[in-house]
Amino acid sequence: MNADRIAIEELIYQTCTALDQNDYSEFLGLCNEHFEYKVSAFSPEIKKDMTWLDHDRAEIEELFNTLPKHNSDRAPLTRNAVVYRVDFDSGKKQANVVTALQIFKTNLNGGATQVFAVGKYYDTVSLDGQGPTLVKRHVKLDTRDLGWGYHVPF
Repeated sequence: MNADRIAIEELIYQTCTALDQNDYSEFLGLCNEHFEYKVSAFSPEIKKDMTWLDHDRAEIEELFNTLPKHNSDRAPLTRNAVVYRVDFDSGKKQANVVTALQIFKTNLNGGATQVFAVGKYYDTVSLDGQGPTLVKRHVKLDTRDLGWGYHVPF
């Protein structure tokens, strides 16, 4: 397997681990200074994508900083990601990555775990530097009912 592909897969998995641990500074350390983050889901009722979140790096940092002030469900989330495809663009020194994503939620009251959301990451990864960094993440969810109180990025 290509060394760049292995490094990219490790980056994707590290982002999941950081978010699972609510370590937002580690997550941001894996992101490029021009990082963009978007969450959307397709609605068959209106026949188009619904954008639920669309932030640049400064806005996502502000979201992380204000999380303790939000009235949020504190049940931990666990992300299970499997990298499906890595397409290299050597001219731009980047790769486009598609990753399957399942998110599990473990209830604080009773400890039962259930599937919370399913979707895919569509990531752009920079290969211009010491190691790969995340430039753009578009989370396209199949799940459209997330209940209330989740402000944590997927």
